[in-house]
Amino acid sequence: MRIPRDLTGDELAKLLHKLGYIQTRQVGSHLRLTTQAYGTHHITIPRHDPLKVGTLSGILHDVAVHFGKTREELLLELF
Repeated sequence: MRIPRDLTGDELAKLLHKLGYIQTRQVGSHLRLTTQAYGTHHITIPRHDPLKVGTLSGILHDVAVHFGKTREELLLELF
């Protein structure tokens, strides 16, 4: 599955809420999300419109590694 090309930072934060991530803080244009599932994990998401593909890919990779899934499995679950 291809990574979406038109996803905003706010939309990604809403999608990650399905996995238990909640917003813990915001500094400027960056959101900090945290989950307690499978141990504590923090990610930072820029509130850009749209997110750059490399940035989105990196965030999804970090989340997939934390949950022990492949990026493809994560994409199917989120989208």
